[in-house]
Amino acid sequence: MTTTDIITGSAARRPGPAARPRLECKLASDDADLAYHHAIRRSVFVLEQQVFARSDHDIRDEDASTMRILGYADGEPAGTVRLFPIDPGEPTGDWQGDRLAVLTQFRSTLLGLPLVRAAVATAAARGGSRMIAHVQPANRTFFRRLGWTQVGEPEVYLGLPHLLMEIDLVAARAGARPAND
Repeated sequence: MTTTDIITGSAARRPGPAARPRLECKLASDDADLAYHHAIRRSVFVLEQQVFARSDHDIRDEDASTMRILGYADGEPAGTVRLFPIDPGEPTGDWQGDRLAVLTQFRSTLLGLPLVRAAVATAAARGGSRMIAHVQPANRTFFRRLGWTQVGEPEVYLGLPHLLMEIDLVAARAGARPAND
């Protein structure tokens, strides 16, 4: 499969019995992984949701402390999330998770669950104390079920309404597994 397949939707799941796919999350580790990561983000945030006109790349994509986790459904790249320490000089403090994206044809697999859990566990394993995320209001219940708490009132982020949510990484550290390196 190529990154073009991801953007055009050629990687759609084949029809057939509704078997539960094998889900796996791992840290992006090479140029091919990064290409999939960016292709998935482009498909969701630029082409589908039109949050960005041409590209969602920003300064965090150039920062060496930024980590990317890819989610796979039956071995196919299907989703991604990005995370980073808010102050890279202080990696044991606050972290941010963002750009959580699952391709349309894989949303019924519930891949978002292991992606968020892997991001939380990865930041916790690196000594983080808290993770924040700007969450679209439609995803509030999803994040609450994963142990996240809303902070304050809705706000505008990237020109759209979002909720600032947080999770305690110290508590998460006790029982979570980081993404496979």
